[in-house]
Amino acid sequence: MNQIHKKSGTVIIVIHEIYGINQRMKSFCELLSKQSFDVICPNLIERETPFDYFQEEVAYRNFMENVGFAYAMHKIKDILSDVKDEYEKIFIIGFSVGATVAWLCSDEECVDGVVGYYGSRIRNYLKLTPQCPTMLFFPQEEKSFNVDELISTLENIEIHKFNGKHGFSDPYSPQYNEKSAQKAFSEMVNFLMKH
Repeated sequence: MNQIHKKSGTVIIVIHEIYGINQRMKSFCELLSKQSFDVICPNLIERETPFDYFQEEVAYRNFMENVGFAYAMHKIKDILSDVKDEYEKIFIIGFSVGATVAWLCSDEECVDGVVGYYGSRIRNYLKLTPQCPTMLFFPQEEKSFNVDELISTLENIEIHKFNGKHGFSDPYSPQYNEKSAQKAFSEMVNFLMKH
């Protein structure tokens, strides 16, 4: 688990993608801590070493077979239970599978807001209605589903679509789109400050 304490009244739980707590997650947590937030990034894959991007298929299979959405959701809800009395505000930010896990936790009473980056599997959990402000970021194109189709089914949720592909906000990924990444980060910070 990666934790940064700033003695803040607000904590952000960051949920990584299939690769684990890699350099991208560490850098992102640092960026959030520079905004004076406490940050918790649990290691859902329970591997010391994260997967490399070229191991995408192996990492995905590992997540689906050894972690799964239900287990990941329960792990995050346990953390929420542990910290809810320590903080005035609790936000969850997730990436890819982590965005879907964040979505699954958006009905928790203690959660003040959820931000999801390219949570393609949200499409499997459309019956859930977030009970907190929720903002989702999607790329222009996804190889596994139709972005516009998913967006059209989501109501009362702030949604932004950015140029690029899945992973557009990750400076360590070949899919990185600097302009889209900066816009998304700025939207996210505004969302956190607003709520």
